[in-house]
This record gives sequence, C-alpha cells and structure tokens, in this order.
Amino acid sequence: MIDRLNGLARKVPTWLVYILCLLPVPWLLYLAQTGGLGVEPIKELEHELGEIALQLLIVGLAVTPMRRYVGVNLIKFRRAFGLLAFTYVSLHLLVWLVLDVGILSQIWADIIKRPYITIGMAGFLCLLPLALTSNNLSIRKLGPKWRKLHKLTYLAVLLGGVHYIWLVKGFQIEPFVYMAVIIGLLALRGRKLLS
Repeated sequence: MIDRLNGLARKVPTWLVYILCLLPVPWLLYLAQTGGLGVEPIKELEHELGEIALQLLIVGLAVTPMRRYVGVNLIKFRRAFGLLAFTYVSLHLLVWLVLDVGILSQIWADIIKRPYITIGMAGFLCLLPLALTSNNLSIRKLGPKWRKLHKLTYLAVLLGGVHYIWLVKGFQIEPFVYMAVIIGLLALRGRKLLS
C-alpha cells in the first residue's frame, strides 16, 4: 500500500500541487463578493487565508516524519508546501493591511499594540528569507547554511500557532488542536531541531 502511494506521488507533477492548493483563492474571493462569507466577509477571508497557510505549514512540517515513521515519501512536494504557505500568509497579511485596516499609521499601531499581530508579523518575517531562498541557486550558493536557515520554519509554524490561539475570541478548541499537532510534529524531530 505504501509503495503504491509513493509510486503515485512520484508520478504527480509538482505544478499540479501548486494549482490544486491555490484553487481556494478564487473561490474565497468569489464568496467574499457574493455574501458567502457571512456578515464580516473581510474578517472571514482573512481568517480562511491564514488558516490555510497554517495548514500548509503543518503539512510541510509533516513531510519528514511521514517519511521516517510511516514510509510515505512526499519530499518532492515540501518546497511547494512551503511556498504555498508563504503565498497564503502573504495574502492573509495583504487582506489585513489593505481591506481590514487600510490606514498606514493604524497598521503600525496595531502591530505594536496587539500581541497576536506582533506574533503574526514575526512569523511572516521568519518565512520571508525562506521563501526568497527556496530555489536551487540559493541552495547551491548557501550550501550547508541553507539547511540552518530553513530551520526558521520551526519557529514560523510555532508563531503561527500562537497567533491563531491569541487571535480567536473566547476559548475555542480548534487553535489548540493545531498547536498540539505542531508540537507533536516538532517533538518527533527531537534533537534534529537543534543540530
């Protein structure tokens, strides 16, 4: 069964993963325009984009443990998951900046005043160098430093989980489930996190 799954994964082109994972964007924009996102479509659009970003970060984080412990090899898609997560985080941030806040001075005030926004911005800043160096040229130029730099993924996904927990109003179980999965996946990496 695992061999069949790995064989199938080898046949799937990476560009197809990009297309499939980006399909929610036009759908969410359509829903936002037609009232399908409820009474606060901007907030809901912002939330949906952020949640998809966190899910993609978690999927990317799960690739190595899945290969190591289950035998499922999706390593060829890991870069795609990371770049797609960055795309969704960027869209999440763009919706917040342009559609939600819209006033430059208010943006900076919110980043400083609201801890969940500060944490979210820190996560975005962690992802920025990762997205910029997720290409073969950077891998060759940076050599072993590339692996060290890309360990920022662990911090970024943790910050994303904390951002989600602090963001929601009242106690909701879903953000804690995400954080438990993140911590579990990081724990599976054990000492490799630090080396």
